[in-house]
Amino acid sequence: MEHLKVFTNKDLAQLTNYRSGELKFGEKVQLIPSGHSVTEFLSTNEAQFVLFGIPEDIGVQANGGRKGAASAWKDTVKSILNIQHNKFCKGSNLTILGYLDFQKEITMAANLEINHPEHRKELHTLVSTIDKEVCHLVSIIVKSGKIPIIIGGGHNNSYGNIKGSALAKGQKINAINLDAHTDFRALEGRHSGNGFSYAFDEGFLKKYFAFGLHENYNSKAIIEIFRKNEDFLQFNTYEEIKIRQTKRFSQELDDALAFIGDDYFGIELDLDSLPNIASSAMTSTGFSLEDARRFVDFFGRNENSIYLHIAEGAPNLAEEKSQHLVGKLIAYLITDFMKSKSDL
Repeated sequence: MEHLKVFTNKDLAQLTNYRSGELKFGEKVQLIPSGHSVTEFLSTNEAQFVLFGIPEDIGVQANGGRKGAASAWKDTVKSILNIQHNKFCKGSNLTILGYLDFQKEITMAANLEINHPEHRKELHTLVSTIDKEVCHLVSIIVKSGKIPIIIGGGHNNSYGNIKGSALAKGQKINAINLDAHTDFRALEGRHSGNGFSYAFDEGFLKKYFAFGLHENYNSKAIIEIFRKNEDFLQFNTYEEIKIRQTKRFSQELDDALAFIGDDYFGIELDLDSLPNIASSAMTSTGFSLEDARRFVDFFGRNENSIYLHIAEGAPNLAEEKSQHLVGKLIAYLITDFMKSKSDL
C-alpha cells in the first residue's frame, strides 16, 4: 500500500482544538502505531469503524466534471476530530487510518484535456490505478471485520469500494446510492460516471438501487437499461418523492431496503444530491440535509450494510467563509452512521 499516508499523532495534534472541560473525538480516536501494519493493527484493535480519505478528482475530470473533490478529506477529518466524545457517539470506536495519496497521478492529469482522445485514455488509465488501491484497502478493512467509512474523492471510487467488499466477502454485494445521477454510464474507460456499471458488468455488484435521481440529468438510454434489468437495477426519482409526491420518502426507504437488504450492501451518498452543497455537480434543488442524514441512519441500521462512502464534496468550490460547512456536514453523516450501528 505505497499510496497510503497513515494519520499520525502529529497530524492529530495539529488538527484537534483541545479545550478544558471537554473531550473531543481527537482525544479518543484510534491511530495505527508506528511500525505496525494495517492488517496487524486492525486484527487486534477493538474500534468498529475505519475512516480513510481518497483526496482525488481525476475521476471527475475524466467525466468532464468540475474538479474540487480532492479537497473534502482535510476539512472532514478536521471536523470529525473536533466533535464531542460522549454517550451518543464515541471517538474510541473510530480508527482514523489516513488517506490514499494520488498527488503524483493528479500532477500527471493536470494538463490532460478530456476532449483530446489520447488524453482521455490516459485519464482512464489513471483512474484504474486509483481503483486498484481503493479496492485493496477496502478489502483489507472488510476482511478484518471492520466497517470502512470512505471520504472521496470522485464517485468513481464506488467501483473500488464494491469490488474490495465483494472480494473480502467472497460474493457479489448490493449497493444503495443517494444521487442525482445513476453513475451507470457506458463502459468507455473508467471515470466518476460509471463506477456502478463497471462493478455490475464485472460481476462484483449484484443489485443496485439508485435513490432520488434527478429526471433532468439521466438519459433515456440509461433509464432503459434499468427497465430491462429490473430484477437487479431499480431507481426512484427526486421529483416523484418531493415534487409530484406520488411516492413517500419513508415508503421508498422501505422498498429500497427490501430490494437490496437481503444481502451485504454498501451505502453510497453523492453530495450532488443535496442543494447548494459545494460538489463537482452542484445542484440548486434536491433532498434536504435532514433527508440525507435519515437515509444514512436508516440503511446503517441494517446489519447487512458494510460500508459508507460519501463522494464528491468539494469545499474549495464554496465561498471561503462557508468552505468548512462541507466538512461539518460529512462529519454529521459519519456520526449518524456510527450511531445507527450502536444498537446492532
